[in-house]
Amino acid sequence: MRTEIQHLAAELLDLLGEDGVSYQDAALDRASIDGARLSPIIVEQLPLGRAELVAWPTSAELIAETVAAAVRHNVPITPRGKGTGNYGQAIPMSGGLVLDTTRARAVVELGEGYVVVEAGVPMAAIEHAANAAGQQVLMYPSTANSSIGGFLSGGSGGTGSIRHGMLHQDFALALDVVHAEPDAKLVHVEGTAAEPYIHNYGTAGIIARAKIALEPLQPWRGFFASFDTFEQALSVIRPFADLEPTPRLVSADPVVLAEALPSDIGIPSGRASLRAILDEASLEVATALVEKAGGRIEDVREGTQAMLKISRISYNHPIEWLQKSFPGKYFHVEVAGDALVDRITEVEQVYLGGMLHIEAQKGRPIGMLAGIYSSAEQVYEGFEKLTELGVGFHNCHQWYVDYQPQRTAELARTTDPRGLLNPGKLKQPVGVQTGRQR
Repeated sequence: MRTEIQHLAAELLDLLGEDGVSYQDAALDRASIDGARLSPIIVEQLPLGRAELVAWPTSAELIAETVAAAVRHNVPITPRGKGTGNYGQAIPMSGGLVLDTTRARAVVELGEGYVVVEAGVPMAAIEHAANAAGQQVLMYPSTANSSIGGFLSGGSGGTGSIRHGMLHQDFALALDVVHAEPDAKLVHVEGTAAEPYIHNYGTAGIIARAKIALEPLQPWRGFFASFDTFEQALSVIRPFADLEPTPRLVSADPVVLAEALPSDIGIPSGRASLRAILDEASLEVATALVEKAGGRIEDVREGTQAMLKISRISYNHPIEWLQKSFPGKYFHVEVAGDALVDRITEVEQVYLGGMLHIEAQKGRPIGMLAGIYSSAEQVYEGFEKLTELGVGFHNCHQWYVDYQPQRTAELARTTDPRGLLNPGKLKQPVGVQTGRQR
């Protein structure tokens, strides 16, 4: 163990107790991985780093004290939530300390239109608490058990985005963040001042507590439909996004992807699948849309757990299930645009074995284009073809900050002058292309 780590471990043992710190191999290994195996391109580069020490502070204030101690000992700090990110953003590339926030789980205050929670509270728990008070969160990630700190630091959108857009759009009302300073304290930021700390993987400040917006609870229903062909399902994606009240989620998959999902009577074998979270007031119109397109309604369900289940098989989760069914075979690229509906055959032909998972959004649909993997070069070569088709894309096979990276780097020069916060995530790795076009 390096001298700096020894001294930090001793200080953190006094601060957090024996249950709050570990340098055992099993703990270090668990803290050094996330969902990066979803990307075959990143898999070829693993391992990207390994923790030397893990700490579990149990409050926002202790998160700040832990950061301060690490800075005093000049030890890199990689913040971590539930580790459900998919592209290596929580891997400690420079070793050092992994700061696991999942034990800071206090719901500090729940009021009309807002809730204040510590970084480790799972999104599903926040939704349950809000529901009990007749309210709901604006959105939550498809991995609904992700922590609020992890979602804000690494997420983009999720269930609720059709109406509310992305995370930086009025989701977080205020944050308490921690800068990399030897006497670090909680720094309170509100409104537009909070936005630069969102989706930067903790590289400019670690989120310790958040005040997020709530809205009145709606009578949601889980809606399952199926079609003979994926093209029939695609034909209702844009009309579904325009339903009133606005749906919380609408997902559709071709037969192969649908059959890779967990067994469910609402997703029958041999048929393209559409799942949605709809306000009960829109069920009649939604049913008419499906039947007019040649589909049939398979099931309608109630209850928060049913909605969370639909969320967990949305966004990139169908790709995860596909990879479980066919290990080592498939990769994916995030895509967007009307061409996903209007030129679907051409879009799927960009990659061998191509198939599209699609999500309804206001303006234009988004999705995950899966293909059979052979090399990183093959993935990148498809970007030009997607551009020609008018498809916006994001190469998600990388771990560095790609939302407002210049702004984040400028902020980090002030908040992290030694470069100790999640190092390696603000600089593009050699040989890795972004391919971002939005």
